[in-house]
Amino acid sequence: MCGIIGRIGSGNALDHLLTGLENLEYRGYDSAGVAVQNGAGIEIRKRSGRVSELEETIDAPEGRVGIGHTRWSTHGPPTDENAHPHTDATEDVAVVHNGIVENHADLRNRLADRGHDFTSDTDTEVIPHLVQANLDAGFDNEAAFRRAVEELEGSYAVAVMIAGDHTIYAARSGSPLVVGVDDDAGEYYLASDVPAFLEYTDRVVYLEDGDVAIIGPDGADFTDLAGEPVPRTPETIDWDPEQAGKGEYDHFMLKEIYEQPTSLAQAVEGRIDDGIDLEEFPPGAFEGIDRVQFVACGTSYHAAMYGALSLTQAGVDARALLANEYGASSPPVDDRTLVVAVTQSGETADTLSALRRAVRKGARTVTVTNVVGSTAAREADDSLLIRAGPEIGVAATKTFSSQAVALTLLAGRIVEDALAGDGLSDLDSLLAAADRLPGDIERLLTESDAAEIARRYRDSRSYFFLGRGQGYPVALEGALKFKEITYEHAEGFASGELKHGPLALVTEETPVFTVFTGIEDDRTLANAEEAATRGAPVIAICPADHPAADVADAHLEIPETDPRLAGLLANVQLQLLSYHAAELLDRPIDKPRNLAKSVTVE
Repeated sequence: MCGIIGRIGSGNALDHLLTGLENLEYRGYDSAGVAVQNGAGIEIRKRSGRVSELEETIDAPEGRVGIGHTRWSTHGPPTDENAHPHTDATEDVAVVHNGIVENHADLRNRLADRGHDFTSDTDTEVIPHLVQANLDAGFDNEAAFRRAVEELEGSYAVAVMIAGDHTIYAARSGSPLVVGVDDDAGEYYLASDVPAFLEYTDRVVYLEDGDVAIIGPDGADFTDLAGEPVPRTPETIDWDPEQAGKGEYDHFMLKEIYEQPTSLAQAVEGRIDDGIDLEEFPPGAFEGIDRVQFVACGTSYHAAMYGALSLTQAGVDARALLANEYGASSPPVDDRTLVVAVTQSGETADTLSALRRAVRKGARTVTVTNVVGSTAAREADDSLLIRAGPEIGVAATKTFSSQAVALTLLAGRIVEDALAGDGLSDLDSLLAAADRLPGDIERLLTESDAAEIARRYRDSRSYFFLGRGQGYPVALEGALKFKEITYEHAEGFASGELKHGPLALVTEETPVFTVFTGIEDDRTLANAEEAATRGAPVIAICPADHPAADVADAHLEIPETDPRLAGLLANVQLQLLSYHAAELLDRPIDKPRNLAKSVTVE
């Protein structure tokens, strides 16, 4: 994996390919390469490192048709040889691929026995050799491609060019691909994600598993693997191209932190009018539901915990479960179970696997996602969009807050049906706080002392984050953000767990960031004082007049609000803390090592 771009149109394809790779670099960035079709055949340029390093050394192969790739290594280290595109021995077939070919070893052995030589460690390299073997057997280009794809086991999004043929052949199974359409300009694109070509067109076709796209100078045809046409209609993406750029900000992460007032306003727009008003889920939509299971990974899992807490506090049986553990330890599921898959991209492999398991067991399913037309949105019974707009930084920020708010509203809707009309307690207070949330965050961003706190504790040995209730997933998320982009050791705990082991690690070199939400804050303060008595500096995230602000060593202020949303304000302070700490350490904030934005392999 991780980022595919393809382009067909008038003029030279190279500039469009490089722009697409730059726009996709957040998905994977340990090597990059392009292949361009011209009169002399297919020209390949690739190397390990970032896209900028490829651009510095590249001469300009010219051609109207091309494919490119940014890689996040799964098979073989990031070397020039392992970079995509890969070719057959004749270099007449060029391939870029995301996913994992699970039977690549068997295919490689079979092809080697037939005289094929391999030059990389990747699973991908078997694909061009399969295509070439089919061409040598007398099949035409399209049939050679289809037969090769039929032999692949595992997940894939694959794009293939064949010398002398101004066509891109593409297919997907378990890994995202989207086609961009600009009929007026006679330009057509293929990519892993919309931002790759958003500045050129906002009309897209999302491929579904089993789809094949044959993209030529006159447009794209869509079929299944057997060649039967499938109906795929372009839809318009409501994203402004400027949203996918950094603008005046030094990093996408900072830009996206500052976009949260807008993204949250979008998340609640039209959904809080005299109660919770979710167009997707009218009253009665969840009648007959006895239990709710949220499945998610990473930051989305922390948002799922936030949503589950809203339900359990109201008396509904609800659990947040790691999607990658769902197969090994899922609780009972039946037709009275609602399974909510939370995934920013809608393409997270582990979450899709959990969703499909729930479907097989007969559960009702809902996806909470940011992407219209994503795999999760299509495969679940229903979907709820978080409306956050494009997020480019690998460390998720605005999508977490939008997920948490959307899940809180969804929880309110579920409670009304599951408990026969009884809604969330003090609903007016919650909805008023949700309506104020964008303005509260706007003020917080203007007044935050996170940069100063980051400087004060920059030389610490470890960083601990504590919270209770909705503050607990925020503590976990704060620790995750901190370790993701600073590379410093950080851990999050439920406040009361500090004395059950982690206290052994507490010293004067381990600052403790404590989230106060208004839920049992006296107990959280007592836990923080336990750390203080061992010499640890305590940083309180709380309103200005909170008792913790007077006894802590430092204070990150949040506005007064409903306790159920206070954690989201604290989360913004912790995002800023992580950002400024990483900036002081000169880390690659938008592209932390070893991580990719969308994890599309299990």
